[in-house]
Amino acid sequence: MIGLKHTDPQVFQLIQGEERRQFDKIRMIASENYVSRAVLEATGSVFTNKYSEGYAGKRYYEGQEFVDQLETLAIERAKAVFGADGANVQPYSGSPANLAVYFAFLKPGDTVMGMALPHGGHLTHGWNVSITGAYFNSVQYAVHPETHLIDFDALRDKAREVRPKLLIAGATAYPRVIDFAAFRAIADEVGAVLLVDMAHIAGLVAGGAHPSPVPYADVVSTTTHKTLRGPRGGMLLFKEARAKDVNRAVFPGLQGGPHNHTTAGIAVALKEASTPEFRAYAHQIVKNAKRLGDELSARGFRLISGGTDNHLLLLDTMSRGVPGRALARALNRAGIVTNSNSIPFDPRKPFDPSGVRLGTPAITSRGMKEGDMAVVAGFIDRVAQDVTNEAMLDATAAEVREFVKAFPAPGLEHLVA
Repeated sequence: MIGLKHTDPQVFQLIQGEERRQFDKIRMIASENYVSRAVLEATGSVFTNKYSEGYAGKRYYEGQEFVDQLETLAIERAKAVFGADGANVQPYSGSPANLAVYFAFLKPGDTVMGMALPHGGHLTHGWNVSITGAYFNSVQYAVHPETHLIDFDALRDKAREVRPKLLIAGATAYPRVIDFAAFRAIADEVGAVLLVDMAHIAGLVAGGAHPSPVPYADVVSTTTHKTLRGPRGGMLLFKEARAKDVNRAVFPGLQGGPHNHTTAGIAVALKEASTPEFRAYAHQIVKNAKRLGDELSARGFRLISGGTDNHLLLLDTMSRGVPGRALARALNRAGIVTNSNSIPFDPRKPFDPSGVRLGTPAITSRGMKEGDMAVVAGFIDRVAQDVTNEAMLDATAAEVREFVKAFPAPGLEHLVA
């Protein structure tokens, strides 16, 4: 059998390079993680060869005897892990999953309410450059200007005024626990469908490290990677009364055949998420984020909202006199991978914002604990002192490479430190 190395040496070399990058650096993008070797194997399996339009038992193509079992297995595992009435594991990713909810319950021009992108929301929560903002009447809610926590008084007043048909809870850069019961009460008062986008916190919810939205939401959307440590895919969880509308919106509403190899990886990840080891992992993510926040605060960084309850931190890097993009680029050069990010009420432009977002899921997957956060914070502090000092950045990158050798990277066990 001729493998990738001989068929396409260029792609083979790029994969090797990416493996080495993921091994040698401290990866702190909050939406990234490491999947297990088992998830990698399932995602790269022959299920990629199979077309399967429809749902288990109701397909348009023959030869589904194993696909139907696989998809049913993934659904049952999702329902068990999250305590949901129903699940759909076919969405290609989180954005299509969210769009399916719009398609299920709204008509173009209907009003939706979601968190404003500059305050921590997602593009698909109705931001104006997204199809969700272009095809629907989008109204954003915000965080309080002093606390940087969701301003539920203002949110409730606005909901009463605009009467949204869809209310969205969930965020991509909000470091605090979300009060899903408060969202449910507002949705009930104004007659809105409540969608919770838990893409970032799904693994924390599965592991009991964050309150679950499932008892409160009509529909919960999520990606299957990030804290859940699965392949790049999407999933919808829903009340039984919403099943028909949601399933029809996914197929045939938005998609054709599901990506069966991704379904295989999701099934494996959900099995892993049901274990005591995963529960400990989820709680360690939060412990690490809290400790990292304390360490960075002690070094003069201002933390948006004053800290974190989950897997991420949002830093106001201008508190150290350096723009977010400049710091993110310097950190990458020094072996620490982050992303620049707007902060609430940011006076700077989105492509050159005042903040950096940090996440602890991937470094926790490598086995780092609270004590290691002081080392990571020290690296970040050193870089922030002089983002233009190339010699220091290169020397720090060498230190980082040596530091991470003590922490095996899941899925990359074949690499030699």
